[in-house]
Amino acid sequence: MAIRKVMVVDDSATERHVLGDILGKKGFLVVYAEGGAQAVESSKTELPDLILMDVVMPGLNGFQATKAITRDPATQHIPVIICTSKGQETDKIWGLRQGAKDYVTKPINAEELLGKIAALG
Repeated sequence: MAIRKVMVVDDSATERHVLGDILGKKGFLVVYAEGGAQAVESSKTELPDLILMDVVMPGLNGFQATKAITRDPATQHIPVIICTSKGQETDKIWGLRQGAKDYVTKPINAEELLGKIAALG
């Protein structure tokens, strides 16, 4: 599956801009969600090829949103990469248990992220 459309989920406008810039320069179509609940709803209508999910957000956090998306028959085919400042090994294991395909820590290394995206494509 070729990855063309990527949803960036982050409550920080700065982080959304940084990730959007990295992806946009590589030709990806980028759509945004400002939180977990919006990501769960938008993933059903936007049907992105990939979701980059922050963890620390008000309301539905990234772990909860990842679990909801990866367990919903309408969206379970969409891979999720968690992009977060939570760098503990336990956080990574928990994120992967929620259904994420991969995990990167902030500040985001563009080459690392693009490599992980390429590995999914």
